[in-house]
Amino acid sequence: MLVAAALLTVGAYSSRADAQGAVASSPTKLARMADKLKPGQWVWAPEIAPSGPVLVYVDLSRQRAAVYRNGVRIGVATVSSGKPGHATPTGVFTILQKDANHRSSIYNNAPMPFQELLTWDGVALHAGGLPGYPESHGCVHLPYGFSRALFGITTLGATVVIAGDAISHVRTSDSSLLAPYDALGRPAPTAPLGPQQYAWTPDRAPAGPLTIMVSKSEQRVVVLRAGVEIGRSVAEVNDDDPGSHVIQLAANPDGTARWTYVGLPGHEAEEGKTLDEAVINRLKLPRQFYEQVKAALQPGTTILITQSPVGRSSGEPLTILDAVTPSP
Repeated sequence: MLVAAALLTVGAYSSRADAQGAVASSPTKLARMADKLKPGQWVWAPEIAPSGPVLVYVDLSRQRAAVYRNGVRIGVATVSSGKPGHATPTGVFTILQKDANHRSSIYNNAPMPFQELLTWDGVALHAGGLPGYPESHGCVHLPYGFSRALFGITTLGATVVIAGDAISHVRTSDSSLLAPYDALGRPAPTAPLGPQQYAWTPDRAPAGPLTIMVSKSEQRVVVLRAGVEIGRSVAEVNDDDPGSHVIQLAANPDGTARWTYVGLPGHEAEEGKTLDEAVINRLKLPRQFYEQVKAALQPGTTILITQSPVGRSSGEPLTILDAVTPSP
C-alpha cells in the first residue's frame, strides 16, 4: 500500500499526465493495463517479482519502457525519446551513475530528476516531459512516479536495452554492434580472431555485469563484462529467424538459475518463457570457450541474439555498453 500511495502522489515536478500511475497485482492485469497506456501513464507491479536482477527495456518504436525483475515484467511506462537530430542511441547499456536530484550541465540547469546515466556523454533515463512523441535531446524521459520507483530498485551496472526507431519495430542494423572505442573512449580497430577459434581475457574486466552477443550473420559470439570485451569466439548458429531476441539469466527460489526471454516487439509471446534445450542446441561453440563463459555466468547476465555484425563492419555503430571517456 505504501508503494501504491507513493506512486499515486503528485510531486512538485509532476504535471497531471506525469502523475497518472496505477498498480497491478498479477502479470495478466499488468499486461491488460499496459496495452491501454496513454502518454504520461504507467503501471507498476513490484510484488509480482519482489527480488532478482533488474533489466530495463526501452522500445523506441512504441515509446514504451518495460522493467523486468528476475525475468518477470513488473512495470511498463510511456516514454519520450530523442527527437530528430538528437536520436536516442540503440544498444545494450549499463547504468553508470545515479543522481536523484540531477540538473543538466548543458540545457540551462534544467532539472532531470532520478537520472540514471547510460553514456558518459549524457544519455540517461530520467523524469521528463511526455507529449506522446519523441521530444528529448537524446535521453529517455519517463513519468515522474515511474522514474522514482525505477530509481529505487536499480543498482549501478544494471542492464538497459534500447531498441527500435521512430517508425519501425526492432530491426536488424547493418552497422556493428560494437562501438569502435577502446576502454579510454578512443577510436580503436576491431581485433579479428585470425587463425585461432576464440580469445578469452577475463582479467581485462574482473567484475561487473556480463553481456553476451550472438551474431547470426557473422557466426560470432562476443562477451563483455562491465562494458569491456573479455571474450570472442567463432560459433555455429543454426537459426534462420531474422528477428532479435534478448534472454536474461534469472534466479529460481531454490538458488538455481534459468534463462528467460524478454518479450521484444514482434516476440511478445516469448515474454517470461524459459529457454528450452532445443534452442540452446542451435548454438555450438568451442568446448574450452564454452566452459570459460559458463563459469562466468551469474543472475542478471544478458544475451542478445541478432543478425547484426559484432565488430567487423564500418559505418555508424549500434552502441553496446558505451565506452566514451567521462569529462573531468
